[in-house]
Amino acid sequence: MIRHKIKKHIQKFTPILVLCLIGFGFSNLSEKKYIQKDLPIDVRVENLLSQMTLEEKVAQMRMFHSGLGVGLNKRDSLAFSKGVKERLNYGIAGIKSPGDRYSPERAAELNNQLQEFVIKNNRLGIPAFFVTESYSGVDAHGCTQFGRPISLSSSWNTKLVKEVYDIIGREARYRGLHLTHSPEADIARDPRFGRMSETFGEDTHLVSEMIVSAVSGLQGDSLGLESTHIGAVTKHFAGYAQVSGGKNFASVEISPRTLIDEILPPFKAAVVEANTLGIMASHGDINGIASHANPELLTNILRNDWGFKGYVVSDANDVGRLHYFMKVAETPEDAVRLALVAGVDIDLYADDAYALLPKMVETEPALLEYIDQAVRRVLRTKFVLGLFDNPYTDVQKAKEMTRNDAAKALAKKADEESIILLKNENTLLPLNRNKKRTIALVGPVIDSKTKAAFEKIAGTDIDFIEEKGFNLTNGDGVTPILTPKSETLKGIQQIVDKAKQSDVIVLFVGDDKYTSKEAYFSGGLGDRDNIDPVGQQDDLLLALKKIGKPVIVALKHRRTLSINIIAAHADAVLDCWELSEFGDEAIAKILFGDVTPSGKLPVTVPRNIGQMPIHYSQKEINFKKSYLFSESTPLYAFGYGLSYTTFKYSNLQLSETKGNTTSTIKVSVEIKNTGTRSGKEVVQLYIKDIAGSVVRPMKELKGFKKIELEPGESQKISFAITPEMLKLTGLDMKQTVEPGQFEVQIGGASNDVLISSFNIEK
Repeated sequence: MIRHKIKKHIQKFTPILVLCLIGFGFSNLSEKKYIQKDLPIDVRVENLLSQMTLEEKVAQMRMFHSGLGVGLNKRDSLAFSKGVKERLNYGIAGIKSPGDRYSPERAAELNNQLQEFVIKNNRLGIPAFFVTESYSGVDAHGCTQFGRPISLSSSWNTKLVKEVYDIIGREARYRGLHLTHSPEADIARDPRFGRMSETFGEDTHLVSEMIVSAVSGLQGDSLGLESTHIGAVTKHFAGYAQVSGGKNFASVEISPRTLIDEILPPFKAAVVEANTLGIMASHGDINGIASHANPELLTNILRNDWGFKGYVVSDANDVGRLHYFMKVAETPEDAVRLALVAGVDIDLYADDAYALLPKMVETEPALLEYIDQAVRRVLRTKFVLGLFDNPYTDVQKAKEMTRNDAAKALAKKADEESIILLKNENTLLPLNRNKKRTIALVGPVIDSKTKAAFEKIAGTDIDFIEEKGFNLTNGDGVTPILTPKSETLKGIQQIVDKAKQSDVIVLFVGDDKYTSKEAYFSGGLGDRDNIDPVGQQDDLLLALKKIGKPVIVALKHRRTLSINIIAAHADAVLDCWELSEFGDEAIAKILFGDVTPSGKLPVTVPRNIGQMPIHYSQKEINFKKSYLFSESTPLYAFGYGLSYTTFKYSNLQLSETKGNTTSTIKVSVEIKNTGTRSGKEVVQLYIKDIAGSVVRPMKELKGFKKIELEPGESQKISFAITPEMLKLTGLDMKQTVEPGQFEVQIGGASNDVLISSFNIEK
């Protein structure tokens, strides 16, 4: 039945008449216009495509992982497994993570040799692209390790985030890499989801701004794609972090209106504003339609509506999973047709999906129309990346430029702007480094280099003692097991005994790469049904409080945690998420006042999992009722973050209080640093639609600016409220600006704002 429907759909297109598949296009082989640099890319693509056999085309629609057997031997010569050589007989679209465990210069040497082999061993000399990931910098040995995306988003500094991804793009290209399966434009609103830290947070506008910065940085504003930067492959299109129960691979239920207004905008920004070179489809479905088999999503919206010119890659093995996991295809061949027609250009990893196409074309020649369409996009990508003209990298540059002083300094700066001060009871912080004292550095997520980092920053008058006490789990990267309670209690006592020797305690708690991670398809768990700190970490804090010494919590984590005990009993709390390789230096700098904290929460922090969903921008009617025996408010609001100084907002003014559906209204506010230290503040603009034809959100972030003020200094900040900010998806499912009353709210957090209003008339 499925096969019949797909065939019927394919027959609407004019099939390419193929008289002989063997030797297809050989008559044009002498006309290698595609190697001429001065010709337009589209001309080069068509010329090359016309000379390709079916097998060569399908090879350009497949990608495999270098872990199958790609490396250098002891003589630093290219070494393959037998299976890899066979995969390269007709060329290949790309190879994932070649040389990721090598030093930058050795990876560059490998990738040069690998590219040379690919080019010389396929008939037309088509190069391959080499692909990485970038959750914390380039996912490869020897590269600068930055904070994870949700940490960077906590800086609310788009310029800084772009600079970080610019370095990531350059370091990847030095290694001989060309694309990255990053960044994630998913909206993360369920902290049960183990991949939360790979995203930029819960808010559509904040995520959109961060995505534009990340993609633009990776690609060098698209100007660096030919030689100095890499292409971004924005993922997971679309709605993947909305999985039911927060479980990886679970279903996704999103209303069409929510999809348009909240989930798609970051992806649209990646395409329209930042020109992302690639898009990766989502593991999941949307309301029952598998994303890898969704032509409305991958063709109509992505290409026809947004004008996307790049290529779409499957997530790992997901074309085949349309058959054996999603079960929307009755056979593997049906799965291939569904994905191909929907708009998936490259099949990542599988041997049971697009590899079937040559055989399928024998009886279904109309599939060639779709194959050519996919191959055009892949070849175009390779031309845009300059791979035909400049396929190799400079090994010496890889050695000299990767993880250089500028990159390390930027990682430290990003950390300093990303840490969020959640609590500072009795202005305990900053600590006086000139006062002789002993500080205990303790807790299960303390790093082996933490003490050295603190000693580097603190100076000579502070003595440090440390005690990890216990690990959160057994460290199994597949399915970790919590450390037994008896062992944990023993560790708590060791920590308490050590802390008694100190004057101040810095407690490192939260979660780690084992307790919050991706849950892989074949085995492995990473999601949780509880967001309290794992194990006996709350008990540890309470035990330390009994000593009677000030306790400062450094919260290191990858998912939002319900930190009720920490919020109630710690004397100060620094929310650090997961920082760079230099993160402990940044924590020490903030503790001793070298840096004034300026991070703001990119998510709402719930009191418990039962409050979910709790994102601030829910429909207003969701806030009508609370639960019995519980606080209705979150523990910490979206956009919240303290400073060592104070800021006063005043004089909120609108350029006009009436406008029409095409008007732009200017709003301004004055911010004054009323404290005694210089500091940075994130000025946040929210819009509230008082009434609409459909139920409206409580409020929505529509703009923000990060500023720095000296003590006593004031600054007037202005925003333009454009029609685009006021749009909603109406009853007819079309986006429009509806007349009516709106509130403009400006402040330092979503729950701490000045308010004015204006009217939009017909």
